[in-house]
Amino acid sequence: MLTTAAIVAPTILLFAFYLRKSLREERRSVERRDAAMEAGLTEPASLHPVIDDSQCIGCGGCVNACPEGEILGLVNGRAQLIEPSHCIGHGACKTACPAEAIELVFGTEKRGVDIPTVSPHFETNVPGLFIAGELGGMGLIRNAIEQGRQAMESIRKLDGLGQGSQLDVVIVGAGPAGFSASLAAMQHNLRHVTVEQDSLGGTVSHYPRGKIVMTAPVRLPIVGMVRFRETTKEKLLSFWEQVEGKTGVKINHHERLEEIARTPTGFTVVTSRSTYQTRAVLLTIGRRGTPRKLGVPGEEHEKVVYRLIDPEQYRGRHVLVVGGGDSALEAAVSISEEPGTTVALSYRSEAFGRAKLKNREKVDQAAAAGRLIVLLKSTVESIASDSVTIDHDGRKVQLPNDTVIVCAGGILPTPFLKKIGIEVETKHGTA
Repeated sequence: MLTTAAIVAPTILLFAFYLRKSLREERRSVERRDAAMEAGLTEPASLHPVIDDSQCIGCGGCVNACPEGEILGLVNGRAQLIEPSHCIGHGACKTACPAEAIELVFGTEKRGVDIPTVSPHFETNVPGLFIAGELGGMGLIRNAIEQGRQAMESIRKLDGLGQGSQLDVVIVGAGPAGFSASLAAMQHNLRHVTVEQDSLGGTVSHYPRGKIVMTAPVRLPIVGMVRFRETTKEKLLSFWEQVEGKTGVKINHHERLEEIARTPTGFTVVTSRSTYQTRAVLLTIGRRGTPRKLGVPGEEHEKVVYRLIDPEQYRGRHVLVVGGGDSALEAAVSISEEPGTTVALSYRSEAFGRAKLKNREKVDQAAAAGRLIVLLKSTVESIASDSVTIDHDGRKVQLPNDTVIVCAGGILPTPFLKKIGIEVETKHGTA
């Protein structure tokens, strides 16, 4: 017969094991949090969680649910956002929280984010005008695809569809959200037109060659479950082109939206090619808008561009990349891998606080290998035909230069949205 000691001893040992493990994990979380704060990496780049300490029960479900790794951690028995700048807005933490202690928000007290006012059904304050995907704050491909599908579910329930000669819906943009919405419109036999000012993939088509995209399986209308986890931009676009061919979904490529006006029965949509009468409009355009320029002498040179398509074209050249976000870091690293290139990366702040950890690590590795010159706390002063002048922390630096790639983001299409009546709110840490 077991004695009390024989029963209690293993329980105590098991408790001691888990206690040591918890303390070790908490110590590591505190170290990561303090390191992020010391490096100035405290601003989340997108949608991110805010934890209510009074409701958090310290179960760790959110910590384990995050597909990006150690973004959250437990400190003093409560969940905390340990490495804010690594968070890319999956939202799995909120779903996993049994105590409903997590709210997903945009922006912070320091950094506001302009977000159109959109209902849970993706309809704006303008009845019949919907927004899904990146413009609404959902930059993740998986989330954008799901939003495009859900938005079309809402649109197909509107009154007045199938009446007269007007379309049921005009979809603007053929990125992840727009492509998904187009397939859903086709699936539900809606009379629709999809216009895309560029090519299939929208913003994704502008990613650098070889960029890794997609982090979770997602359901695509007509096609079913797409089980990509990590793939390249090229493979994803190739897959979408195959879907386009097999399903027969029609995308009007290189057709640019110019105007939207309300009518008694819906909207008039004017593009660079045609004019459409429609019951509803779904905007799935990106947030980049017009590329943000540097505003310095010499920027009018043809060698100044605002996105990277193929690093190979810069082989053997002197290149300056300007910016501190993921697109800038990815461009600098990918070009630095080309034979014979000299690459410098200029950023005005003292740390790459807006970029993902993977990209920052790649920059560090390229710099350590001598392939990349990193100039933090620097600004471009002027651009000449064969050189650039940079103020690097108060010191003038002149570099030989063949190409300048400006990855400084874009001017959001806020004026256009407001012109057609859509309310836009600047979020400072609110849902």
